[in-house]
Amino acid sequence: MTIMVAVPDSVEGRAALDAAVAEAQRLDTELVVVNLALTDLAAPEFPPGLSVTVLDREGLPDRDPADAVLDEIRTRSVDRLVIGIRRRSPVGKALLGSISQRLLLDSPVPVLAIKPSEAE
Repeated sequence: MTIMVAVPDSVEGRAALDAAVAEAQRLDTELVVVNLALTDLAAPEFPPGLSVTVLDREGLPDRDPADAVLDEIRTRSVDRLVIGIRRRSPVGKALLGSISQRLLLDSPVPVLAIKPSEAE
């Protein structure tokens, strides 16, 4: 089994990474971290014994991040995707798409959606 997490440079991305680490530890499985930022991922110290692979987004800078994650899911043997979500108004949902929304709708594997706590 492999857990994959999509990590943008945001509070939601940090919450998703924390949840994915906990999930991988709970299931004693590999973690694949997809860095959606176009800069280096400020990754935390991962727990000892956890198998972690960090992938930087490849392709043109204007490549859709959701496509990058979906391509990695199809390329690797991923069993679960972890993403961070933020609260959006109904108008925001209707007018603007989001990476998280695309991943929720188009992922071929189950998705664990994490919303950061109000304190973060």
